[in-house]
Order: sequence, then C-alpha cells, then structure tokens
Amino acid sequence: MRELSLHILDIAQNSISAGASQIHIVVKASTRDNLLTIRVSDNGKGMSPEFVARVRDPFVTTRTVRKVGLGIPMLSATADLCGGGVKIESAVGNGTTIEATFELNNLDRPPVGEIVQTMITLIVANPDIAFTYEHSVDEKTFILNTDEIKAQIEDVPITEPSVIRWIREYMTEQISVAGNIT
Repeated sequence: MRELSLHILDIAQNSISAGASQIHIVVKASTRDNLLTIRVSDNGKGMSPEFVARVRDPFVTTRTVRKVGLGIPMLSATADLCGGGVKIESAVGNGTTIEATFELNNLDRPPVGEIVQTMITLIVANPDIAFTYEHSVDEKTFILNTDEIKAQIEDVPITEPSVIRWIREYMTEQISVAGNIT
C-alpha cells in the first residue's frame, strides 16, 4: 500500500468484521528514538494463539469471499523493510492489538498519508463504533474520541455533514499543532 493510513483502514475494517464496538488507533512518532509506531486495538472477538501464529501468511484469512488476506502480511513486510516489525496480541473474546513499528527516517517508509480522511471514512461508515484516535509527535499529543463528540452533540447524528466537516477541520488543526508526520 502506498500510505500507512491505508493499512490502518484495513486493520480497522478487520476489527469491525470481528465485531468490535471500540477501536483505538494510535499514530506516534518519536524523533529522539527515530521510531514511528502505529497501533490499532479493539474489543472484537479476538484470535486464537494458533491463528495469530499463522496470520502473517497471505493464504490464512477468515474471509469467505476470497482465500487470500494480504493486509497483515503486507504491513509486516513493509515494517520489516523499514527497520521495524509487527507485534500481534490477541485473545479469544478479548480483542486484538496490532502494533507496527518503523524507523521514522527510513527512506523506504511509506508516508502516513491521509489519516484525517481515513478516520472520517471509518466514522461515517460506522457511526455506532466508538473510535479513539491518538496522534503524538514527541511530547505533543492530540486525542479524538467519537463518544465524547456524540455526548456533546446529543441528538445530532455524528454523520451529519456539519459535524463531519467540524471533525475534519478539528483533526487537521490539532494534528498540525501536535506535529504532522509525513
């Protein structure tokens, strides 16, 4: 994939398919450690240890429409190429956490990409899921929590165009303040 935000979208879609009602996405850059970390955690149905051990194989998938699952294998290959790796923690009934790390300044690392649009896509397509997005660059952090937004807007749907426009503008502004990660 050309941008890491597309990997995030793919993993979040896997979380949704696994019945998650809460998804926490973290994009964190540490210039001191030369490290970019992407973590997606959910409260979905989780995976057995046997399945976790095989999930990097592109021919291992839970999908019934096709027999190939390329998301995690491609993410693992990209992270490995960029001096990092992928860790997967999961327990049946307790959800899954996938964490990918990359050397921040690695020339082969894809850009983070359109993370704001990725989050907007997830929120609009899945308004009943509680999304938390955490964006950190060194000590500066920005957190967006859709449950908090829903509490503030009360009976207005989070998918209302004016709300989505506000989320887009707010995320763009706050990510700029915390520090853009290219």
